[in-house]
Amino acid sequence: MREQTGVSVLGIFVADTAYQASRMPSIGETLTGSGFSMGPGGKGSNQAVAAARAGAVTRFISKLGDDTFGKLALDTYREVGVIPELDIMADFPTGAAFIFVNDTTGENAIIVYPGSGGTITAQDVEQRRSVIESSKVFVTQLEQPVEAAVRGLEIARNAGVTTLFNPAPAEPFPEQMLTLCDFIIPNETETRDIVGFPVTTIDEARAAAVELRKRGAGGALITLGEKGVYVLTDEVDAHVPAMCNAPVIDTSGAGDAFVGGFSAALASGEAVLEAVRFGCATAGVSVTRRGTAPSMPDRQEVQTLLDHVAGAVS
Repeated sequence: MREQTGVSVLGIFVADTAYQASRMPSIGETLTGSGFSMGPGGKGSNQAVAAARAGAVTRFISKLGDDTFGKLALDTYREVGVIPELDIMADFPTGAAFIFVNDTTGENAIIVYPGSGGTITAQDVEQRRSVIESSKVFVTQLEQPVEAAVRGLEIARNAGVTTLFNPAPAEPFPEQMLTLCDFIIPNETETRDIVGFPVTTIDEARAAAVELRKRGAGGALITLGEKGVYVLTDEVDAHVPAMCNAPVIDTSGAGDAFVGGFSAALASGEAVLEAVRFGCATAGVSVTRRGTAPSMPDRQEVQTLLDHVAGAVS
């Protein structure tokens, strides 16, 4: 049997172009912003960076364009230690994202163009079968075509690899995907779209988690922003509070930080509840920094926050 280690992530890379301002402009209006930055992004790519920074051997399955943004991706993976499992396309550009960040609250709104990542097929994923099968944890989302995500989850499930599905952005997907998930990890909006009722409180999050498990998910982790995470599995039924010990300045990478940190902790052998806490701490550090991938903390920074929270409780 093939030795399994680390995390594999199927997703897309996009170049994040982030604009800070006091509010979003109305149609036809031009506003003066208070800041701008450009850096590596894309949910899958961010999650891979977070997992690698958290100490996991991490492989990223995707497609890039043969262009400046593609080079940015490769430079990023080289710097943080992500192992690229990529096809380079000469005739399709690397994706890009527009990110608005409120310069007072840190809240964000995002438009993503997937570019080359939007052309990933089930056959492309099949060609990376050995990468998935040799992982302890497999992660995917919905920025690439859903057929590719389904095939990745099927390969992982058949190989006994732990499967994580982050149904983001909030796009329709076949309900059968839930039966392929050891863990589904949606935020409040994505959860509402799946279960059909609002998720604004801890009690509503638990009810949604119960519903997701009824529909076939092995475990449900509902991320609730500043309210933390609700986790429901056969063994765990708990609300884990958010963690932070510095001012929040940018929440745009928080969900990806959580998924990457959680997956890295699972791959290292942590129990589910401890892995959720590790994911919360990963997100808690990330929101104190600008950007998405550049905001991902290393393992020691995450541990420092966990120790701080434990000390405050004791």
